[in-house]
Amino acid sequence: MGVTAVVLGGGLAGMLVASVLAERGPVVVVERDRYPAEAVERKGVPQAHHGHLLLPGGVRRLDALLPGLVDELLARGAQRLGLPEDVVSLSAQGWAPRFPAVQHAVSCSRALLDHAVRARVLADERIAVRTGTDAEELRGDAARIGGVLVRDRETRRAAELPAELVVDATGRGSRAPRWLTALGVPPVPEERVDPGLAYATRLFRAPEDAPEHFPNVSVQASPGTGRPGRAGVLFPIEDRRWLVTLSGTRGGEPPADADGFAAFARALPHPVLGALIARADPLGPVRGYRNTANHRRRYERTRLPSGFLVVGDAVGSTNPTYGQGMSVTAAQVVALRAALREHGGDTRRLQRAITAQGRTSWSAAAGQDVLYPEVLGKRPGRADVLRHRFGKRLERAGARDPEVFARLLRGHTLTGSPAAVLHPRVLRALLRDAPARSTAEPPFTEAERAVLGNLEEDRT
Repeated sequence: MGVTAVVLGGGLAGMLVASVLAERGPVVVVERDRYPAEAVERKGVPQAHHGHLLLPGGVRRLDALLPGLVDELLARGAQRLGLPEDVVSLSAQGWAPRFPAVQHAVSCSRALLDHAVRARVLADERIAVRTGTDAEELRGDAARIGGVLVRDRETRRAAELPAELVVDATGRGSRAPRWLTALGVPPVPEERVDPGLAYATRLFRAPEDAPEHFPNVSVQASPGTGRPGRAGVLFPIEDRRWLVTLSGTRGGEPPADADGFAAFARALPHPVLGALIARADPLGPVRGYRNTANHRRRYERTRLPSGFLVVGDAVGSTNPTYGQGMSVTAAQVVALRAALREHGGDTRRLQRAITAQGRTSWSAAAGQDVLYPEVLGKRPGRADVLRHRFGKRLERAGARDPEVFARLLRGHTLTGSPAAVLHPRVLRALLRDAPARSTAEPPFTEAERAVLGNLEEDRT
């Protein structure tokens, strides 16, 4: 693979792929947007204003791809969250316990993450980038891709970029299925589970008396109740700021105005988020987002042309409220690097290795979302209901036993197989099933609780 590889899309997925392909030769990244000089949100990342979390699995894989990057993020203000110690979370089972940390996540703005990754990757002289450029079509046929036609967005001049390998990392809006069909490739099978989720986010300055290391705070939705799922989460990020995201499935969407946002937060099953933002200073408007359906394209079931791969959200994306998107992308790129070393340029094997990394995330997200009312794309079956009931029972068991909780966490954070729950200790805990935990008060420390103000007033 000595001829230039072309990566379409210069976001997180595209940058990580370029860093791996550069080990084998020169790379050109094609990005339709213009990169800002500073760590600020850019138009080409539609979710940039909303909360992002790097799960422990993502942290490990990102550091494996770009050693030292996580330390750099922390030095620039990203928050290191011990799980479950630094999480205050309410589910239908009650408040989750704050056991001592067994894993660590990273919470920061998407702008900071993208800026740090981009600076690291583009410092490699083997990687060039063409910004302000659209990818228009693939060059080749159903058997082999040999490059891509691109067009400058300002001058409208077209150019052909020959390549041994073209990688689509253009995200949810990928046009690869149409490009491939135009070359005679059979349609790519697709699956979609859409609960109609919408979310709204607002950025705040934390109150002066808030501890510098403030926990992640969430009130989770409850699928399977026959009512829309409503939720909210506070992400502590750099510069003593809080990103607060509220979400709701079809029929329970959050408002996009300031007063409605605050009222929605107070009306969640617990008013804790409403109490916290009432004491924080808003730093901008409420921003909404709706392109959230679980959607995957089954490229592993398609006879792709040689020389073409798809990665990241262009392969599959899940409901963003589960927080697994960036971590799955990092896992895909790590798998791609390993498969390149083992199989060289066999792109069909490479695509299977990429696709396999999203299966667990898809099963978890789609399996939950199918239980909400008016979901589009699939109706819940008996297996979905039983899986949900089993999950709730596992959660209750984990609330009583730190070892059980740690095993559950491995699947949720992409640091191990979900099969970790099939352990004798977990099974014994399931046999001792107990009632749900009390939902009375969130388990804050004394210093954290002081930031809340009067919760009783927020309940009214």
